[in-house]
Order: sequence, then structure tokens, then C-alpha cells
Amino acid sequence: MTSRGELLFVFEPEEACRVRLRAHGFSAQRALEISSYLAQSTDIPPELPAFAAACAARGVTFTPVELDDAPSAIAARDPARTLVWTISDGIAYYRGGAAPALARLAGMRTIGSDDSLFALCQDKFRSGAVLRALGVPTPGCGLARDGRWIAEPPPSALGWFVKPNRLGSKIGIWVDSRAATLDHALDLSRRIFEAYRDDAVVQPYVPGRNVRASYLAVEPDAGPDALAAVFVESGADFQTMEDSLALYGETGDAAKASGVYVEPVLEQVGATQPEAEARIRAVAARLIEGLGLRDVFSMDFRVEPDDEVHLIEFEICPGLPCFDFRDYLRRRWSLTLAEAIAATAAARLAG
Repeated sequence: MTSRGELLFVFEPEEACRVRLRAHGFSAQRALEISSYLAQSTDIPPELPAFAAACAARGVTFTPVELDDAPSAIAARDPARTLVWTISDGIAYYRGGAAPALARLAGMRTIGSDDSLFALCQDKFRSGAVLRALGVPTPGCGLARDGRWIAEPPPSALGWFVKPNRLGSKIGIWVDSRAATLDHALDLSRRIFEAYRDDAVVQPYVPGRNVRASYLAVEPDAGPDALAAVFVESGADFQTMEDSLALYGETGDAAKASGVYVEPVLEQVGATQPEAEARIRAVAARLIEGLGLRDVFSMDFRVEPDDEVHLIEFEICPGLPCFDFRDYLRRRWSLTLAEAIAATAAARLAG
């Protein structure tokens, strides 16, 4: 089979991130917690041979590249025959956002959104302002830094939710991340600043069930209908750092080995709340049109019983090897992860 070209699959390893964080003075525990957001870079390597085989079957050369090697790898390729897929984003603790920018500088095509969105989605305060300007249903937002307000949050009868502004895209950090008072919210911002050197986003608490919406345009012209949404039932109101550590990456591997790994239950939103699913798809269509989201992304929502939806945040580098994304690929595209990556790359290189 004639080669269609090469896919450079760029990722930032957890260990590389930890080494850099320790050099900047973070404790071993905090470096472990922060680097855990790169868990897919740990979970994917065992499957790289399957990715390579699936790509080869479609005439695509598959080359995994660690982020530190990306500049030289990109510089050595022919832009006309190379496609870059970056699966680790980041602008603060992580550096994945540099890879699509390097690809653009080299004139290469990419899988994923414009590199400017790698920065926007990792800054919850700024991205929230943009989402509200687009008319997307998302909570209002305040910003606190080490116990003082940069911007005060809107009033809320149900309290507020407090989380780091730039630390990945998890829903929460601690079990008390929901604050009943603004004094508690400011106290949480002090803890966040001390632990992670980050500002704290303070949003009105939104009731409802947690929903993950996933999207991969295996076919280049796939529109919002390619998106699927599931309720994620973990038995808790929101996911904490401890919960996350037990699911993904190196710490997730340890949880599996010890027998404490439990995946949340996934339920199709459309099965019980089709109107909510339609509204979620409408949000996706708005972000595709208004922000330029494309190719691959995910969104986290809260959905109320009356079908009101609230977009909490979006990611342009969703956890490809995670259970929810694999479930999406099986249900929507009838593909394994390796097959989906290969089919997506082949379609782009053929275009």
C-alpha cells in the first residue's frame, strides 16, 4: 500500500512533568498530583503497537513522540506528508500547547483545535468569560488569589464551587470544594495557592447530574451529531483529586493492582432526557462555530431534571484511553481506540 503520510502522536509523560515540577520547588506529593493530569500519557504506551498496526493497515506511518522530542521531530519532517496530533495540552504546569504551535510554525496540518484554544481551555476564568459572551449556558465566575478577590463571584443561594483556575480540567480537588460561604471560598483559595500556586475559580454551585460529552470527527465532515453524552455516576456529587488518582495513570495502575479501582457507571443521556441531549448538542454546535472547536474534544456538564444544562468546562485533549471515551468510540463509531485514531489520521492525510 502506498503511504499516505505520517502521523506524529505527541504526548507529555507524567515523569517528565514531575521532574520539572520538583526542580521548581514543588513537593513530591504535589508534583505527583499535578502530573496525574497527564495520565493518558501513561495509559496509552502499552497500546502504541496496536496504533501503529492499525495505521499501517490504512497506509499511515505512526510515530509516537514525547513532547521534549517534538521540536526536532517536527523539524525533520516534510510538512506536506506529516500530520501532528497532540494529546497533552497545557500552558502552566504542562507544555503540550507548544506542540500544535510548533506544527503551525512548520506549516503542518494538525488533528485538533487551533493552538490558541490550547491556552484558552486551560484558563477557566478566561474561557468562562468567552463562553458567556457566546451565549453558552455556563455558571458565572469569580477569581480569588491566596485569600483575596481579583473578581468577586455572583451571589448564590446554593453556595459556590471552588477549583484551581489552570490545573487541568478536573471538577474538584477536595471533598469540601463546595463552599457554603464566601469566607470558606477564600479559605479554599488559600489552600489552592499554597498547594498548587494557582488562582481559584469561584462559581455558583450548580445542581444536577454530571455529564461527559465526547467528540471525535473520524470522518472530516462529521458535525455535532457525532457527539455523544453520558451521565457519569460515581456515587459522589463531584470528582476529587483522590478520586481521579484512583482512576488514571500510574496511580490508577496501583489502584487496579490493589483491587480498589472502580469505574463510574455510564448512562446515555438521550435514553432518559432526550431534550437535554439536544441542548448539549446545540452547545457543541455553538462552540464549533463560535470557538472553532474541531476534530476532537470533550465537555463537562451538569444536567438538571428539567433538562436545563450547564457547561462547566471543555477540553480539547480529552483522555483518549479513558473508559468514557472508549465507550463513546464503541457506541458512536463501532471502533476501538486504535482503529479510531488510524481512521481519523488516514482521512485527514487523504484530504
